[in-house]
Amino acid sequence: MRTTSNPVFKNLPKQEGGGYATFGSAQTGAAQVAQEYGYGQQYPAPEQYRTPQRAMTIDDVVTKTAITLGVLTISAIISFFLTNDNPSLAAPFVIVGGLVGFVLVMVASFGRKMDNPAIVLAYAACEGVFLGALSFLMTFQIQGVDASVLIGQAVLGTFGVFFGMLVVYKTGAIRVTPRLTRMIIGGLIGVMVLMIGNLVASFFTDGGFGLRDGGTMAIIFSLVCIALAAFSFLLDFDAADELIRAQAPEKAAWGVALGLTVTLVWLYVEILRLLSYLNND
Repeated sequence: MRTTSNPVFKNLPKQEGGGYATFGSAQTGAAQVAQEYGYGQQYPAPEQYRTPQRAMTIDDVVTKTAITLGVLTISAIISFFLTNDNPSLAAPFVIVGGLVGFVLVMVASFGRKMDNPAIVLAYAACEGVFLGALSFLMTFQIQGVDASVLIGQAVLGTFGVFFGMLVVYKTGAIRVTPRLTRMIIGGLIGVMVLMIGNLVASFFTDGGFGLRDGGTMAIIFSLVCIALAAFSFLLDFDAADELIRAQAPEKAAWGVALGLTVTLVWLYVEILRLLSYLNND
């Protein structure tokens, strides 16, 4: 298994004869389940669970992901309308929701609790608060554009990319090779360094490096981030496929749902940011 860019699916062990277009197929004989959520802990092999459990299937992944996204969506809608009625809540919602969501991801990562539904759903709720308030902040100042339309376009674009990459993976149009994995992870590291550098520079220079000021450089940077998020789905699908082949226990689907949600959130934010740039002329 290739190393994935998503911390939920990072460093799965390699498997001989693994496929690239079998997301959802359950095959026996996988050498190890292995899934890390974070940066060092390996997901326990199925035989390490103390009580026998039903093996995870694609239906489990779909169901758990739908529940997680449902909680996130409801939370985001409530957050958006609350901030729309009281704009002073926007900044606290973004800060608190984002920070708590990040902490929950770290707890799931280092605490090996990526298959804990309470943590996954709590993350979804906090991230919904974050996204609802952030969506308001990104759209309410744009003149002549309905915020709901812009947000709707971002949502459609996000799921369009998601399903498009699922088709690409399932048909094997792009193979998840070690080289592709290294390229994606290298790109993600580069983007992260640039984001941190831009943030630090913004403390001393208005707009920092210009990566988030809405100009040409900002548009290019958002396009790069969208492309990286899209390709990250391929690695996520491949990691989830490995868990299904290895007959991981059913509750491991919560970790898959969490990993996919993390990527979906990032993709949505970048698409909404790009749309706000293009409409804020």
